[in-house]
Amino acid sequence: MTTERNYDILLGPIITEKGTRLSEHGQIVFKVRLDANKAQIRKAVEGLFDVKVTKVNTIRVTGKTKIFRQTVGRRSNYKKAIVTLSEGQNIDYLAGL
Repeated sequence: MTTERNYDILLGPIITEKGTRLSEHGQIVFKVRLDANKAQIRKAVEGLFDVKVTKVNTIRVTGKTKIFRQTVGRRSNYKKAIVTLSEGQNIDYLAGL
């Protein structure tokens, strides 16, 4: 898989309190494309960050309906992936912040 395709699959990390707690146990949460499958996500993470992935769990999140000034809108659907790294592996995605 090319590096450009890897960047297309992984849209970015999801930095939340729950995601931070998961990172203590070797799990990282990423926002990924809706059409990406677990094998593609595994290859993308291993290719970009040079780590060994043991497990990938995916969740499809349905966008909420929101009302803003009497206008009904809808947030877009997205998929997130919880990637479990092998023992001793780590991704420091907060280093640039």
